[in-house]
Amino acid sequence: MTPPAQSEIATASTSSSAAQLAALLQRAAVSRLDQMAWIRITGEDRVRWLNGMVTNSIQQLQNGEGNYNFLLSVQGRIQGDATIFAEPDALLMETAASQVPGLMTILDRFIIMDDVELADATGSQSGLLIAGPKAASLLARIGLNVEDLGILQARTMPWNAAQISASHAEGSLIPRFELWADANTTPRLFEALQSAGAVFCETQSLEWLRILEGTPLVGTDIRDRELPQETGQTRALHFAKGCYLGQEIVERIRSRGNVHRTFSAFRLDGELPAAGALLEADGKQVGELTSVGAIPLPTDDGTVVQLSLGYIRREALDRGVPLHYAGGVAIPVSLPFSAAAPSALRPASESRERV
Repeated sequence: MTPPAQSEIATASTSSSAAQLAALLQRAAVSRLDQMAWIRITGEDRVRWLNGMVTNSIQQLQNGEGNYNFLLSVQGRIQGDATIFAEPDALLMETAASQVPGLMTILDRFIIMDDVELADATGSQSGLLIAGPKAASLLARIGLNVEDLGILQARTMPWNAAQISASHAEGSLIPRFELWADANTTPRLFEALQSAGAVFCETQSLEWLRILEGTPLVGTDIRDRELPQETGQTRALHFAKGCYLGQEIVERIRSRGNVHRTFSAFRLDGELPAAGALLEADGKQVGELTSVGAIPLPTDDGTVVQLSLGYIRREALDRGVPLHYAGGVAIPVSLPFSAAAPSALRPASESRERV
């Protein structure tokens, strides 16, 4: 997988955010990956060194394989996240562009006597996201076969005399794939995807999808005070890999069996609050809402559901006490949300009881 970067693709919005969300959930949509960036790590010691810096196992990755990771402070607090892919002569960290300066500083600080070099690899290619139930078949229609790609597997393939790096990204509701190519190829690839039926998708519809899936975002839902287990993202943790930065805290939490607060989803009844609204129970603060959305579902009756992501103290969640915010009531629910599921928006406590 070649190290990617950004380029501009001039295009105008051709549909509403609600129509874009419907395309994501029911068909296929394409979006630019301008907000993503890459760090390339080379040197003989890169695997051993990076394995000691992140929460997942890098040593087990084969060429073209990836996994999701947190980077922690010594106190076990999350400093950033990244998906790391292995190449024969390098490791590639995919992360939000806004995180690159901070992560580069953290990583560089811990290169002591190691044969390791870091480089911001964002400037060589640009990326597209193609997502939805029909994403794989649409890609096959334009000559890109991704059906056999496992989750977080990447492969370089030819397309119209160019080389495309395709990877199968993680997603709990719909399939999604990332395509990275040089700045001259990406606009032609974008046009081919739209001609094949992909709907252009913008920020708002992607944000609604993220909330429906219940995926926390670093900088919004995950701040530098959060502990890994509080976020519920166990996919980022490997408990048998050996020592890494912040591991002592992670292991201590695991041995005790739980955390005092946990990431959750909520259905909101009442006024739609701003992100940051506090949750109260029995007159005491027990949580906060970090992401909020009034989401138009692709249903015949035009249902709009108010959902939020945030944190709640475990005892309040386990007791099932009423949760209030200024302007309404928050009801914990299980995500990912599917409008077609009979249990959609069922209270999380009820869902646990029925398992």
